[in-house]
Amino acid sequence: MKGGTIQISWHGSDPVLSADFHPTSGLLATGGADRDIKLWSLHHEEKSKSLPTATFKFNLSYHTSAVNVVRFSPSGELLASGADLGELVIWRLVQAGDESHSSDENPSWKVWKTLRFHMKDVLDLEWSKDGSFLVSASVDNTCIIWDVNRGAVDQVLSDHQHYVQGVTWDPAGEYIVSLSSDRTCRFYSSRPLPKKLTAKEKKEEKERKIFECRHVLFKRDPGVSLGFSKVDDVLKPASKQYLFYDENMPSFFRRPSWSPDGSFLLLPAGMEKPTPDAAPCSLTYLISRKELLKSSPQITLELPAGCKPVMGVRFCPLFFAIRSKEESERGMDVSEIVPFELPYKLIFAVATLSSVFIYDTQGSSPVAVFSGLHYAPITDLAWSCDGKFLAISSQDGYCTLVAFDKDELGVPLPRIHDFSHSADRRLAINDWLTKLLGPGAVAVAGCPLLVLVLTSILFEETELFMLSTVH
Repeated sequence: MKGGTIQISWHGSDPVLSADFHPTSGLLATGGADRDIKLWSLHHEEKSKSLPTATFKFNLSYHTSAVNVVRFSPSGELLASGADLGELVIWRLVQAGDESHSSDENPSWKVWKTLRFHMKDVLDLEWSKDGSFLVSASVDNTCIIWDVNRGAVDQVLSDHQHYVQGVTWDPAGEYIVSLSSDRTCRFYSSRPLPKKLTAKEKKEEKERKIFECRHVLFKRDPGVSLGFSKVDDVLKPASKQYLFYDENMPSFFRRPSWSPDGSFLLLPAGMEKPTPDAAPCSLTYLISRKELLKSSPQITLELPAGCKPVMGVRFCPLFFAIRSKEESERGMDVSEIVPFELPYKLIFAVATLSSVFIYDTQGSSPVAVFSGLHYAPITDLAWSCDGKFLAISSQDGYCTLVAFDKDELGVPLPRIHDFSHSADRRLAINDWLTKLLGPGAVAVAGCPLLVLVLTSILFEETELFMLSTVH
């Protein structure tokens, strides 16, 4: 593991407000207060003691104000960017001279659509798993779900009473989660829209869904375990302790994240005061997917982060083989809580305003901590598609790059690209998921990435109780 702040002119002397990696080529996109988006290629020699290097590749200019967030679509063919003044742009990857073909070699990014409806700054974005929809969070107190192909608004979520600073979309497409400076986290659940389908829609087997607010994470009773409030309770006065920082939190962003398998969710900007006069302790909340099926869900685990607020979390896209029992016992306190008994290991990063903690799902203590990286607050995190790089952007105008050597985070599980499994195998995977994650996990089995990883695990003859059934 080798990393540090890369002293180059990322966006002149202006703050770097967002970062994201292309899902196949590994190019790093950064958005800055200079109104531009820049693409970089990263390089680092295995086992080298030198810092990773970044080489400038392309500059995308169109926005008229600071770019607060950049996110590539799952396929990598599109790039969404949100900026101040409600600007939201979709860029398309094309090859010179051929508008219908995209290529990672000598790419050219062109403005494809401009999405206009937000009245104020766009602070966060998230794509649906299939890349057909996009959800945006804005200072105008709303989240908007966009139909990307039509370039039109699909639904407006207007329940928040203050800035919406973070949003994330469940990989299974069932939940959208938003975080606001009104100190609430809202969980929207998808439900089929009751309407008659046209012949064309029936032929394409498409049915529009609407999202409705089902849970609100808001306050807790002093000395009582964490829980959710009913939607109607949010406006009622109560002697409860807030779970999140208010609008005075010194960050523009509260970026939540679902795990790539959809089994759990991480929420930043959490806080707890031992006494009314005490300084707040910053927290990241971990919520199991199974909890959202309950009438009164509970937070599964709290991850402490010191005194500085947590501004965002981000998952490594890879799945890793779990450590052996002997390895886990050597590196873990016997009293440590293990969040999940997953058949694979996931890695995620938690960023406060000044530090970054790296965790895996086989323990509740960080496996690495980076601090003192920047002179101004951290603004975003991004993992490369191969898990080799972690990028950290900051308002001081610089980015930190952390490079990981081969198998340093764990042994990545192989990816199988053949999805033509038999019906029996798919049913077996669905049954296995239901037993592992609860009844709501059946929808997750439709997520290609999860089926891909589970198939890889089974092909590698990992000791799972469904092994004989699937084979």
